[in-house]
Amino acid sequence: MRLAVEVAFALPDRQRIVALEVPVGTTARQAVALAGLDRLFPEVPAATFAEADLGIFGKLLRDPDDHRLRAGDRVEVYRPLEIDPKAARARRAERAGR
Repeated sequence: MRLAVEVAFALPDRQRIVALEVPVGTTARQAVALAGLDRLFPEVPAATFAEADLGIFGKLLRDPDDHRLRAGDRVEVYRPLEIDPKAARARRAERAGR
């Protein structure tokens, strides 16, 4: 038996959602590997996809290496933050105060 799932990844300028059919018991991390994101985003280091935090429909997975997917799941690959949110907020406040 196979499950229909999706794997999503986005850069600031483009995104891809890859539809897959995976065997029952496939983990979120395995689905990311099967999606071939490293080929779709050659500018992103392949290790990013192997090590990234993952979520299902916006909810962070605690253990993506053990999380078994269900039919219809969309695995989201999260990019690391480029700037600390607190620092970004402080910069915006500083600019607004000028």
